[in-house]
Amino acid sequence: MRQVVLDTETTGIGEGHRILEIGCVEVIERKLTGRHFHQYINPQRDIDPEAQAVHGISMEWLVEQGCPVFANVVDEFREFIAGAELVIHNAAFDIGMMDHEFRLLGMPRTLEFCTSLDTLKLAREMFPGARASLDALCKRFDIDNSHRELHGALLDAEILADVYLMMTGGQTDLMLSVDDDNSADGEMLDLSLLQALAAEAELPVILATADEVAVHGRMLDMIDKKSEGSVWRRGGPG
Repeated sequence: MRQVVLDTETTGIGEGHRILEIGCVEVIERKLTGRHFHQYINPQRDIDPEAQAVHGISMEWLVEQGCPVFANVVDEFREFIAGAELVIHNAAFDIGMMDHEFRLLGMPRTLEFCTSLDTLKLAREMFPGARASLDALCKRFDIDNSHRELHGALLDAEILADVYLMMTGGQTDLMLSVDDDNSADGEMLDLSLLQALAAEAELPVILATADEVAVHGRMLDMIDKKSEGSVWRRGGPG
């Protein structure tokens, strides 16, 4: 399954506001691939002081950097997210902002070519009554976000990817080639080297005591009575 963890920064909240930064990171089969999309955008309107205090981006800076308008990056952006499940914290806001940009260009709405998963809603279902902000979730899952002094779309998307994968039961990692000889995204794990190192290591062998063997035998007797016989006494599979 291909997912894109996404965040936007905007000129403000409410009707008529525009996107000024987009950050996305790609996740395939629950692994970060290293691919991302990041773009600052000239929103063609003033930025609310309250919003600028959150993300630190000024209109003057965007103009100085020669940032493109949304129409000039929309094709690349849509190609990156097309067909993916978008993982977004407070998805209704970001999707609403994207839909507004697409509508201005006469394009289909976001959910006509993507699906979405709202991690804010997921967090509230998992931890009812607890704070569900991105900072609160980082604290809950012991994810370091000390470098997040201001909001930034790509940084927040990267942090959210870590949070989402921890929320749904797995640690984060870059995609590595362990069982796919044809993958170019990572190097093969040399199992023969690990086996050689293990063979050379002088590992202690600790045998069970007579009492422990007797307790184990009684446990197998009980299992035998409740089943067709324990796999341990049958020698196990293979």
